[in-house]
Amino acid sequence: MGMCRNIHVLHNFEPSATDDEVYLAALQYVRKISGTTKPSKANQEAFDRAVAEITHVTRHLLEDLVATAPPKNRDEEAARAKERSLKRFPPAAQGAM
Repeated sequence: MGMCRNIHVLHNFEPSATDDEVYLAALQYVRKISGTTKPSKANQEAFDRAVAEITHVTRHLLEDLVATAPPKNRDEEAARAKERSLKRFPPAAQGAM
């Protein structure tokens, strides 16, 4: 199922992960595990509760983890990821089908 993007590392970044990033990671996880991006009305409450609980526990995990390496700069890491993506998928190849 191509519905979920990869969940990204959120630990040991400066600035640290935002509440939105933690929520989106939890949402992606629940979508992947449940196999749906849009739960039925019967499952909506369980889906939402799982997202809320996983968001909460993820925030605690990130706060409690101890890092031995200095924090990574978010902008630098994003630029590296974009560069790796361009090497794997050159712009000329993106439009060709």
